[in-house]
Amino acid sequence: MTLDTVTASIDEAVSTFFEPIANWLGSVVFYSVPVAGTQLPLIVAWLVVAGMVFSGWFGLVQIRKFRLAVNVVRGKYDEPGSAGEVNHFQALTTAVSGTVGLGNIAGVAVAVSIGGPGATLWMILCGLLGMATKFVEVTLGVKYREVHPDGSMSGGPMHYLPKGLGERFGARGKSLGKVLAVLASGMILFFGLFGGNLFQVNQSYAQLVSVTGGESGLLGSSAGALFFGILVAAIVGIVLLGGIRSIASVTSRLVPAMAGIYIVACLVVIAANVGAVPSAVSTIIEGAFSPQGVAGGVFGAMIVGFKRAAFSNEAGLGSAPIAHSAVKTKHPASEGLVALLEPFIDTVVVCTLTALTIVIANPASWGEARAGESIGGVTITSDAFATVLPWFPYVLTVAVLLFALSTVLTWGYYCMKAWTHLFGRGQGSELIFKILYTLFAVGGSLLTLQTLIDLADALLFMLAVVNIIGLYLLAPVVKRELNSFLEFVRRRDAGHDGAEPGADARQDAEAGAVASRGRGPCSPAPTGQRR
Repeated sequence: MTLDTVTASIDEAVSTFFEPIANWLGSVVFYSVPVAGTQLPLIVAWLVVAGMVFSGWFGLVQIRKFRLAVNVVRGKYDEPGSAGEVNHFQALTTAVSGTVGLGNIAGVAVAVSIGGPGATLWMILCGLLGMATKFVEVTLGVKYREVHPDGSMSGGPMHYLPKGLGERFGARGKSLGKVLAVLASGMILFFGLFGGNLFQVNQSYAQLVSVTGGESGLLGSSAGALFFGILVAAIVGIVLLGGIRSIASVTSRLVPAMAGIYIVACLVVIAANVGAVPSAVSTIIEGAFSPQGVAGGVFGAMIVGFKRAAFSNEAGLGSAPIAHSAVKTKHPASEGLVALLEPFIDTVVVCTLTALTIVIANPASWGEARAGESIGGVTITSDAFATVLPWFPYVLTVAVLLFALSTVLTWGYYCMKAWTHLFGRGQGSELIFKILYTLFAVGGSLLTLQTLIDLADALLFMLAVVNIIGLYLLAPVVKRELNSFLEFVRRRDAGHDGAEPGADARQDAEAGAVASRGRGPCSPAPTGQRR
């Protein structure tokens, strides 16, 4: 029996067992209602409405405080002695690496094929709204994080839901939060293993095979697949052993590099067709309000754009706060402001450049896809680049590999935090997880397990329902944290040290008190105390 036969049998067995479950859960989570001749998934509406609510609640913080967010990333408001493991830039790149990936390359191509060029404008709008949601959840992630005795941090919905709800609503809120925390951990862990690990390795291997001669090429054999999987697993395992500092060190170099390669390539295609830019922009705007050949017309283009943006930047899903919680800061809202840059980078910049490149280049495969042909999204994007850079499919393959590797690393960290919340932080527990995660990386090159990936998608977006309810209930806490940080900024800009007289001594005393109870300086104060 060959390796191909074994993997095919595993795929078939898994699909047969889990397909009914995946189909049922997917139909519930992604339940759609007819709107103007097309289907609107309610989960997309849930995410978009949250972005609208938080944008209004915080006075368009994503626009008014954009410059401040950039200054925070640059380290202008850093404070020596702040608890944390990574700086603002490293936290940002780690979180961005978990969202920027194949969806920005292939998913956008599919979006402008189904929704037409106009889907791009709605994608940008949804990305701007998602910036406010990201700000809220990351601020909470840092405020309610836990500081462990070894100085490491843990944060995310599994921490701010029980702590925050308990602080605001007492014992019942805390009990509910604990149940939600277990569910959140399970959903993040399941998605990370299959969607954030196995799927990324599988798709990057497929792209590598396609540019090296297909299945008849050197890497197209079972041995080639196994070698690729072991190589990726070795890299992931080595980096994971170093924890968040190691992951942040890699992603802080990898993300700018891969994003730079990709953005420069987009700009080269756009520059080579600079005369077509005004027409392309006009096509996108007209397509947003008067789309041609799009099911559902304006609403159809809008829904497709919103869906791509919501699925791409993960705003409201509760994943990004896990990475951001390790940041060095005394002000939770400072990292919330940093985090609002994520959807801007992921959706407003990278996704928009991909769409603009496709619209300007107008490759034949895009026309075929719009006519109803089954064309892969990566193929359309690759063909768009090839109109100007015939050799670019090879560079795109490198970009895909870098995107996939950074995503696997980041989700490895997310999964680690979910795992330790469920099973404890002992060295043995963490070692078991790292072995399991690296084995999944090996399996990614051999197995498709599409049914489990679909199931993982459904579980992650189910988490968004629970998470956003928590964000609504805890938004007043975020408002206080934002006002506190803005006051600190005003004092710092005015030439003061940013602290009230005697504040350092008081903070040190408070830090010592909370440390004895196992809580960090950014954790919530006991009920009834003011911070």
